[in-house]
Amino acid sequence: MSKIIAIASDHAGPAYKKAIIEHLTALGYTCINLGTDTEESVDYPVYADKLCKAVTSGEAELGILVCGTGIGMSIAANKHKGIRAALCGDPVSAALTRQHNNANVLCMGARIIGLETAFAITDAFVGSEFLGGRHQRRVDMLESL
Repeated sequence: MSKIIAIASDHAGPAYKKAIIEHLTALGYTCINLGTDTEESVDYPVYADKLCKAVTSGEAELGILVCGTGIGMSIAANKHKGIRAALCGDPVSAALTRQHNNANVLCMGARIIGLETAFAITDAFVGSEFLGGRHQRRVDMLESL
């Protein structure tokens, strides 16, 4: 469970980001906080870019992005080659996107889901592993797009 997880948010998510970092740290994960830490308006693509660069460089194994709905961060993250970002609103989707899509970035909406749900989604995401096999062919197809 020694995964290194990068986490970032825009102005809608710093409270969730802080709580998720505390939650993951208590479980033994190492977290890299890539901002923002205030509710002052910022541009979410800047934070998605920082996080995606941390994941694709190998600085972090996985990433978590939080904004108001999770949609903007998801769109921004998926612009990066090598990133497979998934917007998840439930733990089952979070586990399956790791298992089937080898997703490496989780996106969540702080204005959409409760914090306890965010913890459950986070746990399912970081606690699941890619299954490979027939799923690898599909991930390869995604990477070639």
